[in-house]
Amino acid sequence: MHPKLIKLEETFKASILTKIDEPLCDQFNIELWMKRDDQLHPVISGNKWRKLKFILDHALHIGSDTIISMGGVYSNHLHTLAYVGKALGLKTIAYIRGEAPALLTPTLVDLTNWGMELRFISRTDYRQLRHYKGYLDLPGLKPQQYWLPEGGAQTLALNGVAELVNEIDISYNYLCAPCGTGTTLAGLIAATPDNISVLGFAALKNAGFLNTDVNSLLKQTQSNWQINLDYHFGGFASSTPELLSFISAFETKTTIQLEPVYTGKMMYALFDLIRKGHFSRGQRIIALHTGGLQGDRQRRL
Repeated sequence: MHPKLIKLEETFKASILTKIDEPLCDQFNIELWMKRDDQLHPVISGNKWRKLKFILDHALHIGSDTIISMGGVYSNHLHTLAYVGKALGLKTIAYIRGEAPALLTPTLVDLTNWGMELRFISRTDYRQLRHYKGYLDLPGLKPQQYWLPEGGAQTLALNGVAELVNEIDISYNYLCAPCGTGTTLAGLIAATPDNISVLGFAALKNAGFLNTDVNSLLKQTQSNWQINLDYHFGGFASSTPELLSFISAFETKTTIQLEPVYTGKMMYALFDLIRKGHFSRGQRIIALHTGGLQGDRQRRL
């Protein structure tokens, strides 16, 4: 590991396991635990760091001085990348989906303050960028520039997610995570024994393509996983009063903050599936809190 990354990671806190005490779980004899990756760092939280770690190690070792990536105006991925880039002395450039807003979101303000260059592009051009998967694939890339696809969707990202799995020191039956690009889920699948079920929850509508994307990241075929497509609440970054009410009640009971884009949807889904008898009595479920709380600041204002 590059010395700069070792030094940065020394500032992190532990990602603990927290048991969710809930009458519903007692009723169905289910143990529900949360892997608190939101606790890693005040800014560099959750699966965003896990995915970036080994990618950045590669970039530093080959002498890259600039990381170029893409995301939306609330992107957790870009938020982490901009902060880490500044900490490591790397230049960062981001292609942002859509026209520049009249008033920058809190996320975009942070990106700018941390020195990230923002390039706003049309949604059509943004979709075209998704075709470039390798770190040298972006047309017009200059020497020492490194291309990072949306959400950090590269095979190196799986190595960081594997570290997350190796930290879990209790037995369990299910390992669950919200899905955006499916990269984190692929990492969980690759690092999890076949006797453990890995369950992803799509955060976006019409996300059946994620099954193909996850398979493309895996080195070998595995059958111990699936993606639930039923709890997107209208689409990516969409929510409903019912979801927001659930999040508010969950936070009051547990003091664990959720956001409605990823982890909030997954936790709603898990409670609903427990209630419907989806899980067998006596099973233990671990749900990954993927952080990303910064993106929820606008709603909480």
